[in-house]
Amino acid sequence: MRHLLSLADLTPTTLRALLDSAQSLRPDALRRSSHRPLRGLTVANLFFEPSTRTRASFQLAAERLGADVLNFEAESSSTRKGETLVDTLRNLEAMGASLFVVRHAHSSVPAALAAAALPGSSVVSAGDGQHSHPTQGLLDMLTIRQHKGEDFSRLSVTIVGDIRHSRVARSDAEALRLLNVGELRLCGPQTLLPDAEDCFAKARIFDTLNAAIDGCDVVMMLRLQR
Repeated sequence: MRHLLSLADLTPTTLRALLDSAQSLRPDALRRSSHRPLRGLTVANLFFEPSTRTRASFQLAAERLGADVLNFEAESSSTRKGETLVDTLRNLEAMGASLFVVRHAHSSVPAALAAAALPGSSVVSAGDGQHSHPTQGLLDMLTIRQHKGEDFSRLSVTIVGDIRHSRVARSDAEALRLLNVGELRLCGPQTLLPDAEDCFAKARIFDTLNAAIDGCDVVMMLRLQR
């Protein structure tokens, strides 16, 4: 797998393999090993939206896995002078970066950069518009698996809040579908519930919180999206 743009692009087998790999790279396991799988690589964090937790998480993860990290500052970059995002990608590739973590307000940007990237480069979406946030979805599935076990078919999961505008909700729903979750529930006012999308097609809709979480195993709470 060269790029990670959406969990909808994965198969159930690939998703489970990614979760297995993440489990094996827990901080305590890394401390006991000298193996650093990203040693010799340069990771460029291209964040065009404000971010604290996601950006810091990517930087720390890359460094702990042995990579050099370049944090791109959009506000002080040549994109402010008219340089295109593809030109920025090309310049960073020429400097030796080969793995690009991209966050942008527009849904198409990570995919466009993936299409323009050189054959040896990879693009990971760190959230794009309302489209997708695949690494957050992977993290959520790993957390559920660590606490509830690997058999998602036995679980009832409720997502509450601004689901319509949430890229995290879409990635979580895609991952839960791939993992054959027993039941997916959505709860929120009508204006914050999604249209009929494939990832939400089999979800049960609730308009009261007490009913939505009654008997469920996992609750995901979402804030209002700006």
